Amino acid sequence: MLSSVLSKENCANCRFCCSFRRQSLWETPLFDAETVEKLSELYPEAHFKPRGDVYTIDIDGDYKTDDSEEEALCPFNKDGCILGVELKPFDCSIWPLRVMRYNGGLAICLTPTCPVISQKPLSVMRELADGAVGDRIADYARSHPFIVKDYKEGFPVLRIIS
Repeated sequence: MLSSVLSKENCANCRFCCSFRRQSLWETPLFDAETVEKLSELYPEAHFKPRGDVYTIDIDGDYKTDDSEEEALCPFNKDGCILGVELKPFDCSIWPLRVMRYNGGLAICLTPTCPVISQKPLSVMRELADGAVGDRIADYARSHPFIVKDYKEGFPVLRIIS
């Protein structure tokens, strides 16, 4: 979805978005129950835990220390994501964008930690969010409200969704 700003090579060489610090577990992708059922059949070694009405990957056992900066890799990242488009979480498909609750509404925000995107002008990402990609993200968020995350300070707001 974001191939105009992120190449597959950029992502394959980095994979920052596929590892999670203990302090940023709120960023782990969210799955509906039907997808978790399919993934559990296909990948029995992957574990999930409930987060409200949805599920997220359970990587708690993958941390070796109590350090909040330690990272654990997504179980679906084996030299690149092994999930097909139909099973890939929307969170992953729109990285480094996030839909967040903002000032009583919704906003498309930019995750400031993506090493590739942080080198691009913010105006490029705003144009993307204001265009067809942003429209698709907004439509999906409206019909799948479970993907909406709470706003985090430091995430630039690219577009307000009405």
